[in-house]
Amino acid sequence: MMLRGRDVEALLRPRSVAVIGASATRRTQGNGVIRNLQEAEYSGRILPVHPTAAAVDGLDTVSAIDRLPAEVDTAIVAIPAPGVADVLQDLERAGVRSAIVFSNGFSPAEAAAWRRFAAASAMAIHGPNCMGLINFTDGVRLYPSTVTDKARPGRIALIAQSGSAAISLMNSTAAGLSKVITMGSEFQVTAPDYMRWFAEDEATAVVGIVLESIRDPRSFADAAERLRAAGKALVALKVGKSEVGALAVLAHTGAMISPSDAYDCFFERCGIPTVRDYDELIASVECFAASTRAVRGARVGIVGISGGETALASDVAAELGVPVASWSAATQDRIRASLPGASGLNPLDLGATVHHSVEQDDAAIAAILDDAAVDALLVIQDAQATLTPTMLNNYTPRIEAYARLGAATDKPMVLVSPTAENTHPRVIEVMSAASVPVLRGLRPGLVALRNLGLLGRPPAAPAPAQSFRDDAFPELDAAVAGALPAELCTHILADYGIPFVRSAIAPSAAAAIAAAAEIGFPLVLKIVSPDIAHRSDVGGVERGIGSAEALRVALDRMTRAVGAAVPHARIDGFELQEELIDHVEAMAGFIAAPPFGALVTVGTGGTLVELEADRAIGLAPLSLEQAADMIGRTRLGARLRGYRNLIPRTELAEFAGLVSRLSELAADLCDRIGACDLNPVLIRKGSGETRVVDALMVRSETRGTVDPGRS
Repeated sequence: MMLRGRDVEALLRPRSVAVIGASATRRTQGNGVIRNLQEAEYSGRILPVHPTAAAVDGLDTVSAIDRLPAEVDTAIVAIPAPGVADVLQDLERAGVRSAIVFSNGFSPAEAAAWRRFAAASAMAIHGPNCMGLINFTDGVRLYPSTVTDKARPGRIALIAQSGSAAISLMNSTAAGLSKVITMGSEFQVTAPDYMRWFAEDEATAVVGIVLESIRDPRSFADAAERLRAAGKALVALKVGKSEVGALAVLAHTGAMISPSDAYDCFFERCGIPTVRDYDELIASVECFAASTRAVRGARVGIVGISGGETALASDVAAELGVPVASWSAATQDRIRASLPGASGLNPLDLGATVHHSVEQDDAAIAAILDDAAVDALLVIQDAQATLTPTMLNNYTPRIEAYARLGAATDKPMVLVSPTAENTHPRVIEVMSAASVPVLRGLRPGLVALRNLGLLGRPPAAPAPAQSFRDDAFPELDAAVAGALPAELCTHILADYGIPFVRSAIAPSAAAAIAAAAEIGFPLVLKIVSPDIAHRSDVGGVERGIGSAEALRVALDRMTRAVGAAVPHARIDGFELQEELIDHVEAMAGFIAAPPFGALVTVGTGGTLVELEADRAIGLAPLSLEQAADMIGRTRLGARLRGYRNLIPRTELAEFAGLVSRLSELAADLCDRIGACDLNPVLIRKGSGETRVVDALMVRSETRGTVDPGRS
């Protein structure tokens, strides 16, 4: 179902702009907006609002908001924070359709009042704590600072929650921009509102976004899907750290998940390419905007005049996970026929042939582009702005040849200058005519090609529907912070069809002896205490108990060991479990990750789970296929598939089912269960029979904040 957000048309294409906060005697942010509109030759009406001055920046003023003409499209609010709420109410009463608030420094009470008004208002309100927006397409500069002369109209839209990020990107990109939006604190209008608008904007082909947080994942995912459906590319840079809960100290799962994992999983599920810094973002959006070829995949051919540079590019590609294509023997033969002495392999060092012409190079590169195993071509060429006239003259025939090849091929082709220095305008001019991007730096260039390849993938399968069992397990609402009782954990897991080993809880040593007759030998003995999260750390787990006498000895030894290690821990008794023989130890778990729901992790289990650090992570809920794919990405999955015949090839279906059902539990209950460890989970070699041995669940301290899909 498509979601509806705020209509930002009046903000982006206003026919009239009121300015509250411009001065007749000094320069303010309001005056900055007026100057930018005038310099852009804005065709609409500019209405400075001033109580006493007759004119501001050569424009007649309006003495008060209630004297504004009817149907003003937008208002700039550039006044101190305490007066903003009253001004917004006055603007609404005057019929103004939208507003941009630059102000910052709101007190908690002022911010709360602001948000309450904005939620109920029909106006679209952008900000606060922002630098407004620029519509380069239509000459609308609702922006308080100087706009770089480098900026020019083009096909790339930028959204940044940070104004400084927008400035850096405008100053750095060599490509044209359609719109630049600085979001600020997003009290009402959000980035997804603009993303939806860009999906319908004919002037925008690519959207780059710099974000610090996502408050509403459903809205963001909906907006991203609209861009995809419109054939427009989106690339995201997430900055800062996100909270995944303070429960990592209790749960192994929390310790194995980093703060950025939630965003990584969310972007992957939405099919959104990501970058890690401004250089990579610029390279990606410039690549997307310039390349007009159909994207088929991510297998890259690498060509350059230097063996060292092509080898470095291959190393960087391997680090980034960019597949370097293995082209056919026929292609190798064509390359060697064109360039005697060349290896014919990928990467191709054109300089390996001492005496070679541009025509010979062309023939070799054409062979590479013809190969079905090559999805895109990266050409390394010095193209720095500091090239001397002589160097540029020497390189020009080769650069023009690259352009001819780029124009003739139906595959994406990128020219990468090996350093981050600005590129020469003449090189950009030649390559742009062939729709070949000129990018700065090997790493950013390869990231851009990787992300271009991601655009060719089909959308990810939708996640299973969530049931949100708010009324289930009322015992959870009564539970105190910390680890949940073992009986409650077992009850919840059983309700989701997650199988435990046969077990019993005994309140005393004598009861344990009696219970052993029901469980059978061999068995595992564990201490039961609400104060001990990881029992093996304090001598609270013993395995391989094969008889009643061995059990008596183990009970005595465990009681003394636990008493010495944690003398103040409450001891509620002992847990006895059947011991499964000939198995592999796995682990599965989840941790709440507001606002995305929960992150599920799976990998090798046992007492060394954190040391092994074998994990795959996914966003709950997971289908059976998605769970199986996660397992397959771990070393555990490789072992279960019979890696080097270390164990018999083992069926994964039962364990994948357990992980999928655990992910449903996580999605349903993560606002009440903040973390869960199932460790170890025993998987019988060969058959794949799966049983949980130990479960830890931790009560969430943040109920109500984990709400990724409810409306």
